[in-house]
Amino acid sequence: MGVIITGDLKWEKQCSEAVKKANRMLGMIKRNFVDRSKEKIISLYKSLVRPNLEYCCQIWSPLCNRRI
Repeated sequence: MGVIITGDLKWEKQCSEAVKKANRMLGMIKRNFVDRSKEKIISLYKSLVRPNLEYCCQIWSPLCNRRI
């Protein structure tokens, strides 16, 4: 599934790996796409980078699921 859980049930490792993966995707976009118009960059970000950051965020960010 790709979720990292440490023995002490901390989520820092999961968060740092998600950020690393997102940064790799940003680097790939920078290296491979010459047309850097705002519309293209936003589209690429939403389709390639953002899903990596949002994957399983409901698990490691319980504040998102808090019911008032």
